[in-house]
Amino acid sequence: VKEYGVDVILGPGLNIHRNPLGGRNFEYYSEDPLVTGKMTAAMVNGIQSNGVGTSIKHFAGNEQETNRNTVNTLVSERTFREIYLKGFEIGIKESHPWTVMSSYNYINGNYASESYDLLTTILRKEWGFEGMVMTDWFGGKDPVAQMKAGNDLLMPGTAAQSKAILDAVKSGSLDAKVLDENATRIVNYILGSQAYKNYKFSNAPDLKAHATIARTAAADGMVLLKNEKAALPFAQNLKNIAIFGNTSYDIISGGTGSGDVNEAYTISLTQGLTNAGYKLDDEIKNGYTAYLNDYKIKHPKKPMFQEFMNPTPPAPEFTISNDLVAKKAGESDIALITIGRNAGEGKDRKVENDFNLSEVEKSLIKNVADAFHAKNKKVVVVLNIGGVIETARWRDQVDAILLAWQPGLEAGNAIADILSGKVDPSGKLATTFPMKYEDVPSAKTFPGKEFPEKATTGNFGMKMTPAEVTYDEGIYVGYRYYNSFNVKPAYEFGYGLSYTDFKYGDLSLSSKSLDKTITATVTITNTGKVAGKEVAQLYISAPSGKLDKPSMELKAFGKTNLLQPGQSQQLTFTISANDLASFNTDATSWIADAGTYTVKVGSSSARIKQTASFSLAKDVVTEKCIKALVPQVPINELKKAF
Repeated sequence: VKEYGVDVILGPGLNIHRNPLGGRNFEYYSEDPLVTGKMTAAMVNGIQSNGVGTSIKHFAGNEQETNRNTVNTLVSERTFREIYLKGFEIGIKESHPWTVMSSYNYINGNYASESYDLLTTILRKEWGFEGMVMTDWFGGKDPVAQMKAGNDLLMPGTAAQSKAILDAVKSGSLDAKVLDENATRIVNYILGSQAYKNYKFSNAPDLKAHATIARTAAADGMVLLKNEKAALPFAQNLKNIAIFGNTSYDIISGGTGSGDVNEAYTISLTQGLTNAGYKLDDEIKNGYTAYLNDYKIKHPKKPMFQEFMNPTPPAPEFTISNDLVAKKAGESDIALITIGRNAGEGKDRKVENDFNLSEVEKSLIKNVADAFHAKNKKVVVVLNIGGVIETARWRDQVDAILLAWQPGLEAGNAIADILSGKVDPSGKLATTFPMKYEDVPSAKTFPGKEFPEKATTGNFGMKMTPAEVTYDEGIYVGYRYYNSFNVKPAYEFGYGLSYTDFKYGDLSLSSKSLDKTITATVTITNTGKVAGKEVAQLYISAPSGKLDKPSMELKAFGKTNLLQPGQSQQLTFTISANDLASFNTDATSWIADAGTYTVKVGSSSARIKQTASFSLAKDVVTEKCIKALVPQVPINELKKAF
């Protein structure tokens, strides 16, 4: 974007996957704050190394789109700091983003953009952030309160806001020194921009090189969920593929809303497989193509704002006749079914026909599987989705499942790289796939309750309905819940298969007791027949003590290089008291409790390969904090039974 004259990217977004129905989960990284923070820092460091700024968002507690401008997020101090702020903290401290974008929602009664506790006490005083804070577009209500809170820039800015701020200065209710501080941070941002430095952007970046990077990143992030009877990679003598599913022909490259990317082109799955040398069935292709073209003619895209307010729904899954399926089972070498899902800004997902498959999709999978298995031929499902869906009720009917996500402009080529075996799948789940939606710890409270009797009219005539959501699952988000309460998911956090196998050597700790740091090392060996990469995950189980704690928490992770068969690599992780600390609300401090800690290293949160233990002799206060963001109502949080 530097070569297009862009000074700052309004991202990355790093809110937590609290619930699989979150409309913008495709933009966010994980249910886990460590993964969230580390990925954010890597992204920010990469972008800003090119002289382009970032704006990490949405700060904070913005885990839903429903009533996002009016919802009051009720959350305890500990849960907020450990789960929802920790990723931002890591991102701030490890990458120093130029800007932070405050969120639309209330937090414990105050708008995020009007919260001094959030934007000054925590962000600046505790974390040391020195950059600029901006609102989300038209966020908040009181511009004077926003200035006092430390929200430097109001976006996009209105005449009424300017008047309110000037009137407050004149009346003495707003000290001009506050505006001086805000303006100084804005000027510092400007001084660092390429526009101020008069950079001569070319309008001609190396798009071909960038597409290659996008293709590699897309393939590396795909997760192989199932692979029975060596269904994948495709056998070398396999040539003819029967491809079913709307998004095989009209692939979803990314989500909707402000997180959408206007790419120059999109390679469909059919294009990608054709490029890889496979022959696709024309009769099936013609049926899907005619159906999708007809749908687009009858349902044209609306202008941008109308599309945002009322998105054109995707075409319902095409119904293909059983006779045609049976015919193709005799003519083709293998069946490939793509299931597509999309979501984005402004609207959360639904359970029926979204999280759960539609009846047409379930029938498609069953009919194709029955026909092809009757001919001793395999069936592969590709998930072209931006968020979690239900898989448990249909996964046994198919031989392989590849979670391709929404893979960007080189989508089809990247998927073909995995299906063909050109690239070994090495992605791992950063979010849990539950057996059913009801198993999700926030299922009963997402997206909260509304107060329609208090509704008002906001910008552009939008109905503003006050609402509140209580994060009563507390710290038990994602795998922290499933592991601690013994709820078996369909696919656990950290899960992902490979075309090869890996052996985890003995886990070695540099010491049996923690003073300042402990180093953990483990050797990963490729014991299979093809080259591949492995992501090793280090979890720690804390001793029982003063606070209720998850059964284990991710504290580090690392990916090997591409290991050839028989090749090994040693991964090293450093553990400090900071990694062991939990937030003690009574003490307003991060404290690592004394006792014995168990280090667990494995290929997922449920597949632990090696363990080792160390002790901490006494409680360690790693950080004393300032009391902030105290909820004004009691929150009855989920806790483990002892």
